Amino acid sequence: MRWAVFSCALVPFVLLACGRSFGGAAGTAVGLTAVTCACRALLRRAERNAARSSPERAAPHRGRHGRTGVGAHRGGHLSEGSAPVD
Repeated sequence: MRWAVFSCALVPFVLLACGRSFGGAAGTAVGLTAVTCACRALLRRAERNAARSSPERAAPHRGRHGRTGVGAHRGGHLSEGSAPVD
């Protein structure tokens, strides 16, 4: 959060130093502050939702393709001996 405050203060200062108007620099500061606050709120919301989901409700990781149990063979090709006979 300290970096966000620093950036919201630094950018308008640099704009003023480069000769931009005070109104433009102030508008930029307000816009950066709004975006920073929105991002912080979304980040907190995501953290709360992640903390709320318990490990019991989460599905266990089942590997790269998610296949387990009988019949979960790699490749899925039939060998010559197991082909159906007409």
